[in-house]
Formats: sequence, C-alpha cells, structure tokens
Amino acid sequence: MNRALLIARREYLAYARTVGFWLSLLALPFFAVLGGAIPILMQRAEPVHMVAMVEAPSDEAGALREGVRRALDEARTRRTAEALRNLAISEAGLEGAEAVQRVAEEQGEAAGLAELRRVAPRAAPGYSPPRESIVLVQTPEHLQGIADAANARDLVQPWFNGDRLLADGERLDAVVILNRQAGGAPSAVVWAARATDRTVENAVRSALAEVNRREALATAGVDPGLIREVDRFRPDVQMFSPASASGGQVAMRDRLPGIIGFALGFLLWSLVVTGASMLMNSVMEEKANKVLEVLLSSASSTEILAGKVLGVAALTGTVLLAWGALGAAGFAALIPEIGGDVAAVLLKDGLLLYLFAYLAGGYLMYAVIFAAIGAFCETPREAQTLIGPIMMILIAPLLVMQIAMRNPDATVVKVMSWIPFFTPFLMSARAPSGPPMIEILGTIAGMLATVVVITWLAGRAFRAGALSGVKLDWKGLGRILKRDA
Repeated sequence: MNRALLIARREYLAYARTVGFWLSLLALPFFAVLGGAIPILMQRAEPVHMVAMVEAPSDEAGALREGVRRALDEARTRRTAEALRNLAISEAGLEGAEAVQRVAEEQGEAAGLAELRRVAPRAAPGYSPPRESIVLVQTPEHLQGIADAANARDLVQPWFNGDRLLADGERLDAVVILNRQAGGAPSAVVWAARATDRTVENAVRSALAEVNRREALATAGVDPGLIREVDRFRPDVQMFSPASASGGQVAMRDRLPGIIGFALGFLLWSLVVTGASMLMNSVMEEKANKVLEVLLSSASSTEILAGKVLGVAALTGTVLLAWGALGAAGFAALIPEIGGDVAAVLLKDGLLLYLFAYLAGGYLMYAVIFAAIGAFCETPREAQTLIGPIMMILIAPLLVMQIAMRNPDATVVKVMSWIPFFTPFLMSARAPSGPPMIEILGTIAGMLATVVVITWLAGRAFRAGALSGVKLDWKGLGRILKRDA
C-alpha cells in the first residue's frame, strides 16, 4: 500500500508541478466567462451602419418609409426591453423581470429602467443600452432621385468609397430604395457597401414584413390603434405547482435543479474524460520510455495501477475543488440570491453524497479502462483505435442530459440512467430534481458492481500489457480472461 501511495504522490506531482496543469485549471472558468462575454463583445463590436432610405414616387409619398422607420423603432424597443429583462432576472426572478420587460415595451426605455431600479437595485447600474446596428440618416440630396435613376451604382459608389461623406463626416454604408410591387406589396432594393454584410438587408426584410401585416389588417378594416395595442400586449401568466419550494407559485428557485443537474452532469463528464485520458497517456508514455519496466522491478502491477488511479483522482479532485471555490466566489460576489439557492439545492437531502458516489464510481470505471488501454499501446495512433468506441459511448449521455434538464423523468432518461456506463452522468443530471430513492440507490449499486467487474478485468489486462509487448486483440483478450498474464 505504501508503494501505491508513493506512485500516487509521484503521479500527482508530475502534473501539479507543470505550468500546463494550472493553465488548464483556469481554462474552464476563463472560457465560461468568455462564453458569456462573447455575445456582448460581438454586439458591441458590430459596426454601426449608416443607412439612407429613399421611397419611389407614389400617391402615398413617405408612407412606406414611415412604416419601415416605425417597424425598426419598435424592433429596437423590443431589444431594449429584452436587455432590461435579462439584467433583472438574477435579482428579481422571472416574474419581476417580465414586469420590467412589459413596462419597457409599453412605456419606453426610461420607464423600463426605472422599473429595473425598483425591482433589482443592485443589477440596475450594470445596464447599458443595446448597441444599434442601423442608424437611419437624412437622405443626401444627391441620392433623392435614385429610385428612378438608371445609374444607381454610379450614384452610390462615391458615398461608399468615402469620396462623399455625410454632414457629420460619416461614410454611408447602405441605401435602401423602397417601392411597391404590382399588387401593392412593399418591397425594397438594398445597395450595400459590403457585398457580404446582410445586416441591413435582414433588418429591412423584417420591417417590410411588419409593414405588410399592418397594411393588410388595416385594409381588412382593423383600426391601426387596435393593431398597435395588440402588438404591445404581453399576457400576465403565472405558474403554480404543489411541487414548488413555496407550495404555490413557481420561482427561479424551482427551475434551478434542472439547470444545476445539467451543469453537474457535464462537469462530471469533463472531469472523468480528462482524468482518464491523462491516466492513459501517462501509462502509454511510461511504457514507451521503459519507465514502466523500472517501476515493475520495485512494485507490483496492482500497486502501479492503484497508485496511478489514485494520483490522477487526487488531481481531478484538486481541479473540482478549485472550480467549486471559484464558482462560489463568483456567485457570492455577483448574484448572491441565486448563489444561496444553488447552495440550498446542493445541500438538500444528502445530494452531495450521491454526487460524490457518482463522481467516484464514474471516474474509477473509466480510469481503469483507459489505464489498461495505455498499457497495451506505445503510440497515440495505437490508442486511437481503442478509444474511438469508448468516446462514441460517452457521446450518448451528453445528448440525453439535455432532455434530463427539461424533463428528468422522461422514459429515455430513466432507462438510460440504469445503464452503468451512462449512470454517473445522467444520474448526476437527475439527482438535483429529486428522483425516487430506489432509483438513486439502485443505480449506485449497479454502477459499483460494474466498477468491481471492470476493475478486475482491467487489472488483468494492465498486467498483461505492462509485462509484455502483446497487442490487444480478440485472441489476447481471451487469454487474459482465462488466466493471469
């Protein structure tokens, strides 16, 4: 046992002392933050398009242009209301956030911001208006007659290449020529400075669809004021359930178990795959460099396998604790209300104990398999053919966990939870939602029984691979099962 612990210590320090380990330790929280920030950065990096609109002469001069302008303004109002809602949800919950959105859509940005300050005072200072991608400018006199001009390209070119500038010195990015088809349906021709940029085209298409809808309703005799009132209507729907934390209205706290379950299942999947791969690469490298032969001269193959599994397990535990501490600090600093709810979910009914059992069982199950594979391989190419089927098995729980987040009691989720190779991930995703105790205990028992069998088989395979140059094939697998190598 002492030799196994010494090997575990050596394995742990071999990774923990490297710069790459600490970089990988910070990689997940870094990319998690980056993943949340990228949409914001992309929106802020989106260039502002200066757009001029021209309407073809008609009996209703300016009506189509005004309709498009109104549709664009309303789309902007909806984006602003959505931004206010998203900011309020962490502090005010779903009901409060939807109230903020409703006020912003009906009364404007200023009223929505005032409502945000009332229901979420800590979140309100973080609000910044969504960056607009389109700004409608006054159409230069030089372009007023472009709708009927045969040389439209020659007219817009100087504005696009910078030879002509707007009054404020900005360059024009697009010219929209509004017109009507033979049946009266609104349409447009868009001249854009960049052929690959479809921002203005998509915005104009959506605006024209809205204009056409309103005109069609007005033609049918529907009052325009009623149309606007119907468009602004946001139904007040409240959800109640006896299974909620309050026994009545469903709050964000009641939706957290599904979210936490999916996050834990994915985290466990990442840790198991990463740790098992590290173990396989370590064994494979030491076999290729003849280090494994040196270790076998002073320790048994069982002690080597146990030491390596324990060493990488300790390393995986270090990563898990570090990520947990960073996550707790982030919740406490940024969204303490949700952080408290997350802690309440994790500490309820011994959930952490079940999660630890699934983590330990899942890690051990795959670690010994990967270690045995490493003992038979000396190059990544050899290992790749054996890892492929295992990775295909590991993809399945990733797909099913998405179903478990919405419906943890779905039949496919419940059935697959009893398959030991999927149990650690799917039951980690389901456990926060409170499945029956018989399922928790039954799946843990089935998983641990499978771990015992796999550990026995992998131990024999590890000895066979470590002590000889045999390759893993069907004949060799049969010899391993019949006798000790």
